[in-house]
Amino acid sequence: MSKPDNKTDLQAALRTSRRAFHFVLLFSLFINLLMLGPSLYMLQVYDRVITTRSAETLLMLTLVIGFLFIVMGSLDLVRSRILVRIGNRLDMQINERIYQSTFKRALMLPGKPSAQPLQDLTTLRQFLGGNGLFAFFDAPWIPVYILILALFHPWFGVFAAVAGVTLLALAWINERTTEPLLKDANREHVMSQELAQSNLRNAEVLQAMGMLPNLLSRWKRQHYDYLLHQSRASDRAGTLTNLSKTLRTVFQSLILGLGAYLVIEGSLTGGMMIAGSILMGRALAPIDQMIGGWKGFVAARTAYGRLNALLNAAPKEPERMPLPPPVGRIQLEAVTAAPPGESRPTLTEISLQCEPGQHVAIVGPSAAGKSTLARVLLGVWSPLRGCVRLGATDIDQWPRERLGPHLGYLPQDIELFDGSISENIARFGPVDPAKVIEAARKAGVHDMILRQPAGYDTPISGTGGILSGGQRQRLGLARALYDNPVMVVLDEPDANLDAAGERALLHCLRQLKHQGTTVFVISHAPGILEHVDRVIALDEGQLVSFSPVRKGISSPHHESPVNEASPNGATDNRERGVHSVRLRARGQAKRTDDNAATPPSSPEQPTS
Repeated sequence: MSKPDNKTDLQAALRTSRRAFHFVLLFSLFINLLMLGPSLYMLQVYDRVITTRSAETLLMLTLVIGFLFIVMGSLDLVRSRILVRIGNRLDMQINERIYQSTFKRALMLPGKPSAQPLQDLTTLRQFLGGNGLFAFFDAPWIPVYILILALFHPWFGVFAAVAGVTLLALAWINERTTEPLLKDANREHVMSQELAQSNLRNAEVLQAMGMLPNLLSRWKRQHYDYLLHQSRASDRAGTLTNLSKTLRTVFQSLILGLGAYLVIEGSLTGGMMIAGSILMGRALAPIDQMIGGWKGFVAARTAYGRLNALLNAAPKEPERMPLPPPVGRIQLEAVTAAPPGESRPTLTEISLQCEPGQHVAIVGPSAAGKSTLARVLLGVWSPLRGCVRLGATDIDQWPRERLGPHLGYLPQDIELFDGSISENIARFGPVDPAKVIEAARKAGVHDMILRQPAGYDTPISGTGGILSGGQRQRLGLARALYDNPVMVVLDEPDANLDAAGERALLHCLRQLKHQGTTVFVISHAPGILEHVDRVIALDEGQLVSFSPVRKGISSPHHESPVNEASPNGATDNRERGVHSVRLRARGQAKRTDDNAATPPSSPEQPTS
C-alpha cells in the first residue's frame, strides 16, 4: 500500500523540475572536471615546456586549454539558463495557486490583506535563477580537489582539509548568528509593508484629518526596527564574509609557501607547487561563495517556508461534481457563525427558511450580526456549526466559480476595480452587452453610464476617480444583478443614494420581485421595510423574530404589521426594540404604496 503524498503544491512543483536539476548537476560535473584544466596547464608548462624549451608543446597545450575554456564557458552558460528556466517554470506552475491561497487568507483574516506571498515567490524564483545556487552544486567537488592535492603530496591534502574545515566552520557560524536576526528583519519588513499599504488605502482620510504625521511616525518606528535587525545581520555576515575572503587568500598563499618548501626538500616539482595553489583556490571557492550569498539563501529559505505554510493553511479545493443550477430557496439549520479566526460567535443557533422569490429585510442594532448573516448566506464565511442550504444543497459543497454567477452581493463598502464600466458590471468575465445593459437598467444607472465620456467603455479606477459614492453604489448594484442571479444580498444599499437613487432602488426591488429573485436586504429604511415580505430581527447575534409583513398598513393606529412571536423565546425588551423599527416604517406605508402604484419618474429608469 503506497503512502499518501503530503507534499504541498510548491514541493510538487519543485519535484517536477528534478530532471532539469539532474542536468544542472551533470553540467556541474563537467564544469568542475574542466576546472582542473588550468592546474594541469600550469603543471605541464612548468615541468615540461620550460625544461624542454619546446615551443610546439606550449602551442599545443595552449590550444587545448583554450578549447577547454570555451567548452567550460558554454556549459556554465547553459547551466545558468537552465536554472533561470527552472525558476520561471516554478513561477508559472504555482503562481495561480499562490494567488488563490493569498485570496483565501484574506478571507480568513479580514482586514489584513497582503501580497507578501507573491513577493516571496519572486524571491524564490530569483534565487533559483541566480548565481547563489551554483555554490551548492559545486560544493560536492571540494573533497575531489582535496584528494587531488593529496596525490600531489600528503601535506597538501592535510593543509587543504584544514583550510576547508575552517571555512566551513565560518559558514556554520554565519548561519547560526545571522538566521534569527534575518528572520526578525523579514518579519519587521513585512509588517512595515502592510502598515504602509493600509495607510495608502486610506490616503484621503489621512489627508483630510491630518493624520499622516502620526501614522508616519508609527511606520518609521516599524521601519527602524527592520533596519536595525537588517543592519545587525549584515554587519555580522559582512564580518564573516570578509574574514572568509581573507582566510581564503591567506590559505592560497600559504600553500604556495608550503609547496616551495617541499620543492626545496625535493619532494615536489615547481609545476606541482603552482598547480596546487590554483587547485586550492578552486577547492575553497564554493565555500567562500556560499558565505557571500548566505543572505540570499536565507531570504529564499524564509520565503519557501512562508509559502509552504500558506499552502498548508489554504489547501486546494477538491474537484466537485457539477450541480444543477440552484433555486432561490434558503434554509439555515441551527447556524452558529463568527468572523474567520474568531472563536466568539456573532450569530447563535439561527434557524429559518425563505422560499424562492421572497424579499427579506434584516434589521437590528449595531453589532447584532447583520453583516455576519449576509456573509454566511453567501457562503463567504462558513458556519462554526450548522448548515446553510441553497435549494437542498449545502452552500459549502458548491465550487465558488460555479456558484458565484448565481449570486449577487452589494456590500457596504463598494469595491470597483480598474477596468471599464462594462467589465465591472460583467464581473470581469466575457462581456455580454445585452446582459450588461439589462443589469444597468434594473439598477437605474443606464442613462448615467451613457453620459460618461466613453459610455460603457469608460475606464474607472478601483480607488475613486470620476464617479461619486452614489454612482459607485449603483454600479455595484448593477454588478450584483448581472445575469439574473437567483439570490441577491444587499447590505445598506441606500447608504449613499439621493432621493432619485432611492426611488430607483425601490423600482429595482419591484422588478426583482416580479422575476422571482430571492432578496435579502440589510436596511432600516421605511420604504424598503414596507416592500419586503418578511423581516429578520437580530439582537446580539440571536434571532429575535422572523415574521411576515402585513401590507397596506397606513396608520399607526393599526395593529403591528409583523407577527411579534419569537421562535427563539427572545425577551420582551428585544421585541419592543424590533417593534419600534416597524412603527417607524408604518408611518410611511401610504407613500410607499403610492410609489408602488406609480413608477418613478427618474430619467434613469427603464421605460416599460
